[in-house]
Amino acid sequence: MKKRAIFAPFLRQINHYHMSHLRFEALKKLNERERVPVEAPASVVSKFFGENVFGIEQMRATLAPAVFKKVASAIKNHEKIDEATADAVASAAKSWAMSKGATHFTHWFQPMTGGTAEKHDSFFDALAGIEKFKGSELVQQEPDASSFPSGGIRSTFEARGYTAWDPTSPMFLYGKTLSIPTIFVSYTGETLDTKSPLLKALKAVDLAATKVCQLFDKDIQHVTASLGPEQEYFVVDKALFMARPDLVMAGRSVFGHAPARGQQMEDHYFGSIPGRVYDFMKEFEIECWRLGIPVRTRHNEVAPSQFEVAPLFEDVNVANDHNQLMMDVMGRVAEKHNLKVLFHEKPFAGLNGTGKHNNWSLITDTGINLYAPSSSARDNLLFLTFFVTTIKAVHEHGDLLRASIATAANDFRLGANEAPPAIMSVFIGSQMSAVLDELEKKGNVKIEKGDNMYMKLGIDQIPEIILDATDRNRTSPFAFTGNKFEFRAVGGSDNCATAMTALNTIVADQLEKFFESVNKEIEKGEEKRMAIVNVLRKYIKESKDVRFEGDGYSDEWVKEAAKRKLGNVKNTPRALEAYLTKKSADLFERHGIMSHKENEARVEIRLEGYIKRVQIEARVIGDLVMNHIVPTAINYQSKLITNANGLKGLGIDNKAVVQTIKEISGHIDTIKTNVRAMIEERKRINKIADTHKRAVAYCDDIKEKYFDVIRDSVDKLELLVDDEDWPLVKYRELLFLR
Repeated sequence: MKKRAIFAPFLRQINHYHMSHLRFEALKKLNERERVPVEAPASVVSKFFGENVFGIEQMRATLAPAVFKKVASAIKNHEKIDEATADAVASAAKSWAMSKGATHFTHWFQPMTGGTAEKHDSFFDALAGIEKFKGSELVQQEPDASSFPSGGIRSTFEARGYTAWDPTSPMFLYGKTLSIPTIFVSYTGETLDTKSPLLKALKAVDLAATKVCQLFDKDIQHVTASLGPEQEYFVVDKALFMARPDLVMAGRSVFGHAPARGQQMEDHYFGSIPGRVYDFMKEFEIECWRLGIPVRTRHNEVAPSQFEVAPLFEDVNVANDHNQLMMDVMGRVAEKHNLKVLFHEKPFAGLNGTGKHNNWSLITDTGINLYAPSSSARDNLLFLTFFVTTIKAVHEHGDLLRASIATAANDFRLGANEAPPAIMSVFIGSQMSAVLDELEKKGNVKIEKGDNMYMKLGIDQIPEIILDATDRNRTSPFAFTGNKFEFRAVGGSDNCATAMTALNTIVADQLEKFFESVNKEIEKGEEKRMAIVNVLRKYIKESKDVRFEGDGYSDEWVKEAAKRKLGNVKNTPRALEAYLTKKSADLFERHGIMSHKENEARVEIRLEGYIKRVQIEARVIGDLVMNHIVPTAINYQSKLITNANGLKGLGIDNKAVVQTIKEISGHIDTIKTNVRAMIEERKRINKIADTHKRAVAYCDDIKEKYFDVIRDSVDKLELLVDDEDWPLVKYRELLFLR
């Protein structure tokens, strides 16, 4: 102990030297970077799009017609695939994959870890001396379930779990491995992933929406939920990233003074894409296209070094799988270009955070977008039915929607005046507001002259509604954008499945209730279409409070929302309580999405995840300040003391230097006092047995109490300490040097 104490100052100096040296070495590497050339496999994307996908078209080309018909029917109608059909698919998939150089296969699944998982098995069977891949291996595998979060469903000694093929999402070749999208369940059948509840929610909304559609058109047999997730992200140089332990360990910068120039000039949005980033974009788009991911739009986002990629719409399940895969592709391709992609919701304080806007709609198997207004009077009544019912669903279950996007990372973003607030409201625009107001008050809607459509419903006419007739509102968490709803509050690093499970479930539930209410009206003798209108008028009136057209960032809205009794839950532990209400638990169980046990387990997992995230950040903060920031400040302070004494010896006024020394001392004291207090508080909190209470304590007594206080002093020290000595790569370097 004595030896360690003697050498401690020396070790601190070495540590400090290493960090500051690392910073400048990183800057040197960046300056020497060369662009990585990117060549597309063909001049036209259509020549290679989907070449690494074993999907419907590949099945059609390789399977016997009778077998293909069975597979297509199973996918469309949620039917089980028999053993013989599975064997045929497995044989065809193996032949296709091996023709492209594949040596292994894997069940690709999405456990409750926030990412994806895979275990690779070789096609080659050493005992048989040949490559084999049976239908049973396609349909089911057995990974170790004990190492994945279960929320108490599984004991640590109970290892068995199963992955099961999801034929609705296409297999794909990733590297030399045939990847098979699957669900993941426990030995006793409980779901342990994000995909299983999503698939059940999509089935629920299909059944409910189809019943409602058949009130208008008996030819409609299925309704599919579609999704287009707009993925935002930051890109920084790899060397600069590696020189920031907080970015490496926590995904965000826990310290960093705002640069003189951030996003205030508003010159980055839609600006020219930097060269190295452009090359990276080109390559990851090529890889995405090969995997059948329909990426289409790329552009600079608001913050410096922030960008966005947006795909075309797909079925929700496939879109979510593609988003998860795309994020992995982006990370791998970035490495080739000596870049790092950051998906964290708030990697840099004071700059716009990162969202994943979920553009969602419902599409019939006859090709009708149920959220697209029409020139047809009948179709517009159909549109109004789904439009109003969805608003009603959000009004009834706003707390559940908020809970669905609750994470430790997203808490930094929501309500930060650059992202939607934590208050769940719906923006529909002035025109649609007028339509609903008119329908509610008078039972009719005005229409432009020249339209001769007329329905004897007790209302004058159902209007032709102009597409995109109103502006968008970026401050709304859930906005109607002309032919879809945009769930803007979903976080950039999040799996869309959680939010989409909640959204599709609440809409399915409300559609079921709508159908029942209409039938009751009909049983009373009301004409069908008039019965529909009566229920819609009731829903419009009941859900009015959730509609808001103004500035969601304003203090006035916070006050108004409170008057309307809308929730404003700003942190994850309290937001997740919405899942545990009887109302929510029964909702999921009623529609077969999750049992009470599965629901409670998922909340437990998410609370544990929250605790671990805050723990990691607290430890990163403690490590950085005690091992790097404070020693750096003390070393610089020593230089200033020498300078101050020298000035005094020369009879020169040293007040300014002394004042700086005092400021540094004050910040060092603040940092050390709060870090020590935070450590002691963590010890206390870790003894709390109840997971929810422990998560709340980590939120209130660690994150909220200490993070900003410590950061404020560190960021002020960054301005006081000589730039040559500062150990951490600065914001201006991370954000503007590429």
